[in-house]
Amino acid sequence: MDKEGVIKFELLYTPAPPLPGDRSRAIRHWHQRCHALGLIGRDKARYGGYAYGNISQRHEEGFLISGTQTGGKPMLAPEDICLVTAWDIDHNQVRARGPVRPSSESLSHAMLYQLDPAIGFVIHVHDPSIWLHAHDLGLPTTLAEIAYGTPAMADAVEQCYRQAGLNGSGVIAMGGHEDGILAFGVEPDQAGELLLDCHHRAQAVA
Repeated sequence: MDKEGVIKFELLYTPAPPLPGDRSRAIRHWHQRCHALGLIGRDKARYGGYAYGNISQRHEEGFLISGTQTGGKPMLAPEDICLVTAWDIDHNQVRARGPVRPSSESLSHAMLYQLDPAIGFVIHVHDPSIWLHAHDLGLPTTLAEIAYGTPAMADAVEQCYRQAGLNGSGVIAMGGHEDGILAFGVEPDQAGELLLDCHHRAQAVA
């Protein structure tokens, strides 16, 4: 498996002040809840000690996303959020501005927002129980040979979305990204509750 948290795309980044806190409130709320469950965090015994997990929300200029390597924080501040304003999946490029650089998983988030204008919120976590039991839970899963943070992963997410007939919400397992799970919905709470439901069902199976 690749190292967690390493940005693999070309990043065109402009430092800028944070957006007003009310714009990132939902991201910070769900980060706190996922961190409390260990679905977002940092553990020196896992993934080479890198922080893991990130959350994004659609914005009129693109999407807001938690910054790279912020997963270890129990609570985020507005200074931990940046704005992705443009992306080119085919050319592996992301443009962003803010007080922090965007998550290494930004391309997968971008693909979901690009796929369906109804999608408004995306949560990427690391959940071994969901990941190991993705088949039992009936979750669409990307192929094991596809690495995270790449155009190939973004394309695989699109394929899963279309083949599973998803419509604005769902959960996808990332077969080539150890324990990686994407949950998404029209509204923040829809995405979050889908994730928590999968988490509880996976633990019951385990």
